Amino acid sequence: MKNNCKTIVISDVHLGTKGSKSKELVRFLKQYQCENLILNGDIIDGWQLKKSGQWKRKHTRFFTCILKMIEQEDTKVTYLRGNHDDFLDQILPFTMGNLTIKREMVYESCGKKFLIVHGDIFDSITRQFKWIAKLGDVGYTFLLWLNRQYNYRRVKKGLPYFSLSQAVKGKVKQAIKYIDDYEEQLSAMAKYRECDGIICGHIHQPAIKEIDGITYLNSGDWVESLTALVEDFNGEWSLVYYSETQKAEKKQKESKALKSKPIEITGLFGPVEISPKTEIG
Repeated sequence: MKNNCKTIVISDVHLGTKGSKSKELVRFLKQYQCENLILNGDIIDGWQLKKSGQWKRKHTRFFTCILKMIEQEDTKVTYLRGNHDDFLDQILPFTMGNLTIKREMVYESCGKKFLIVHGDIFDSITRQFKWIAKLGDVGYTFLLWLNRQYNYRRVKKGLPYFSLSQAVKGKVKQAIKYIDDYEEQLSAMAKYRECDGIICGHIHQPAIKEIDGITYLNSGDWVESLTALVEDFNGEWSLVYYSETQKAEKKQKESKALKSKPIEITGLFGPVEISPKTEIG
């Protein structure tokens, strides 16, 4: 059974890179049925594809999954342009059936308005000094490569996954200040646009918090945190981690297996196996 919800927001999938967890994202989306799916920027990593990135079959499967959601479940899909998929500027705005591609949107639900943007427009470094941003992207790509090597050895030792880049962000003062400034700027923009909240991505830091009377939501990413924002039919938002949905799915499968497992009882002529579906009478 699929989980029904009103809206799902995902961002920063970075298809075309080695770090993209597109396979996990497809598994995640298959567990849900939603009215709206918002792809909030950096879904395709055009920067990496121009250099050393590779488009793989699993990346195509993501879009196959999206098309199935549109055709079979009548899901409305909105793709918002990010800085890594800035090649979309050539076709903006674009609408075809249930698919819309644009730069930003105002989403209204249950009496509240949310400004939804990728977030790079408020990043002065990305906008004004693109070459510096790309240099930073090289550093981040190297950190992800190092992270894969490090975690490969951790898995061999039976240790859990550990994110090097998240640890760096959490300890470097400049990174912490950058994130705080980013969140405050976006919240201020939402207030200026007379919205109740802001939904963004870009910095790969999943969050739901209140900032100066504005609800700030960040969907995180599908490179490390593997998170999505999910809205129920009452307008309540939650941050869903892929690891948690996998645990729930595993429990559900175990429960089904337990229900279908034959029960052994001792009868007059010895042990007898009875299926849970067997009628006794």
